[in-house]
Amino acid sequence: MSAPHRPARSEAVLRESIADRAGPVVTTLRLTLGQCSRAGRKAVNQDHCAARIPDGPQLAAKGAVLALADGISSSAVSQEAAQAAVNGFVQDYYCTADPWSVKQAGERVISALNSWLHAQGRRSQYRYDRDRGYVCTFSALVIKSTTAHLFHVGDARIYRVHRRSLEQLTVDHRVWLGEQSQLTRALGISDGVDIDYQTLALEPDEVLLMATDGVYEFIDPARVSELVEACNGDLQQAADALVAEALANGSDDNLTVQLLRIDSLPNGQAAELHRQFADLPLPPVLEPGKVIDGLRVIRQLHVSARSHVYLVQEQVSGTQLVLKALSVEQQHDRAQLERLLTEEWIARRIDSPHVMKAALAGRPRTCLYCLCEYIEGQTLAQWMRDNPQPPLERVRDIVEQIARGLRAFHRLEMLHQDLRPANVMIDPNGCVRLIDFGAVRVAGLLEAGVQHPCERLGTAQYSAPEYFLGEQGSVRSDQFSLAVIAYQLLCGGLPYGAELARAQSRAAQHRLRYRSVLGPQRSLPAWLDPVLRRALSLDPYKRFDDLSELVFELRQPSAAMLAVGRAPLLERNPVLFWQLTSLGLGLALLFSLLR
Repeated sequence: MSAPHRPARSEAVLRESIADRAGPVVTTLRLTLGQCSRAGRKAVNQDHCAARIPDGPQLAAKGAVLALADGISSSAVSQEAAQAAVNGFVQDYYCTADPWSVKQAGERVISALNSWLHAQGRRSQYRYDRDRGYVCTFSALVIKSTTAHLFHVGDARIYRVHRRSLEQLTVDHRVWLGEQSQLTRALGISDGVDIDYQTLALEPDEVLLMATDGVYEFIDPARVSELVEACNGDLQQAADALVAEALANGSDDNLTVQLLRIDSLPNGQAAELHRQFADLPLPPVLEPGKVIDGLRVIRQLHVSARSHVYLVQEQVSGTQLVLKALSVEQQHDRAQLERLLTEEWIARRIDSPHVMKAALAGRPRTCLYCLCEYIEGQTLAQWMRDNPQPPLERVRDIVEQIARGLRAFHRLEMLHQDLRPANVMIDPNGCVRLIDFGAVRVAGLLEAGVQHPCERLGTAQYSAPEYFLGEQGSVRSDQFSLAVIAYQLLCGGLPYGAELARAQSRAAQHRLRYRSVLGPQRSLPAWLDPVLRRALSLDPYKRFDDLSELVFELRQPSAAMLAVGRAPLLERNPVLFWQLTSLGLGLALLFSLLR
């Protein structure tokens, strides 16, 4: 089944707005599409193309998608592969998690489609001849915010159309042997696929072109620009004209073209996430007994320069919740407003017993605030004061639960970025949960312009050293913060003292010295020190690759860690070695004098 010969012209418009405290800001993304696919001189059209330009919040959250696939002529089923690849991508991309970046979402979907096509081939009569199986090339464009994301496998092409010329954005995965050529990459050939990915900053009014070899090999690049201009902005007419021209020039293959014009771009200052609360005022400072939106304020839980946090109770159900609102001083700060709006959005998308949940959706609101579940218990900071020397097994349990919560963030391409004992709750049953998502970085929201890169938000003594150098964090940055907590639970101190926060250059960080967790105050296994030392490395690339490795090493140290743990004291802790040596020499001298 091929794409329709003359799809109707498609145009999608998204208007997003957020109430700027200085006045409303309106952003608009407008796209115009034209596409055409024909069998040409062949009996069957083995090409397939499709596009989806959604309306409303989905366009802001996930973007618009164009996809094109070209089946190989040696296969009698490649048209089925092309159709499955294109339709599967266009449908499944929108089913991926909202917090994911376009890169992760696109590559996950393409890899799954490749595995399915390869499995189909292995189950068919063509399992011993991949050139006759479920194989096709694949190219896709995702337009999100002000960026184009390109995915490419094979020899279809993506161009940027300039006046009188074309700029090829993709590389053909094809090798020539004399006058014969062969694909080096395609979907369905093997159980794995190498996907080319790149991003392109967009400008208003520019045109992007996707085409199969049945078109681009039979039409001059300058002629493409001429035909697009001659159609006076009608991209459907231009797509038809390009296919007709290539056919008239002798094309003997299937012919498929997709054209996309960027009519206008969002300015990146507003998003659908914010629009629903744009016109709501900030609540006043709330006193116990006051009622707001059917919620009675019981008491204040926390107050800071940035926010006020209250324990509230639903008047109808009696359920206790936590209400977080910006402080009066921050009500004109767009960055703080952005983080407050994002916190509840994040809580609704993470499903983990070790992460705080949002309140049930659907409650009408008259003020701007974040509403989440109330967790009875105490913060880890208070627990540490009550338990200054916890058993090693309890420390392991706490670290493992925090790690599970962090991995729930990381699976959705989120970084917590403010992991500290005050942001960890322990309930009466010993369950550990992460709270306070004001510093969380979400890859998908950054791409959509909903979140913006900002200054380091975490608490200095628990922040990874790369943040002090102005670098972006990674999952290894959250690992560093978790390792600081583990270190503090075990010995009550900090691995680099208070000097880390003041070391804001590489030279200054190179002068820092890790302080061993081992000491006379309590007995700990020697191998714990190298495990924590690695997780607390100043170089993020020297830390563990994954949180699960840290958790595993804390229970079952590898041979390498055991070997380091058995190393001489001079290697493990040279300061302690020389202190003990000096003490011994002093005692020896004192003994000789007393004699």
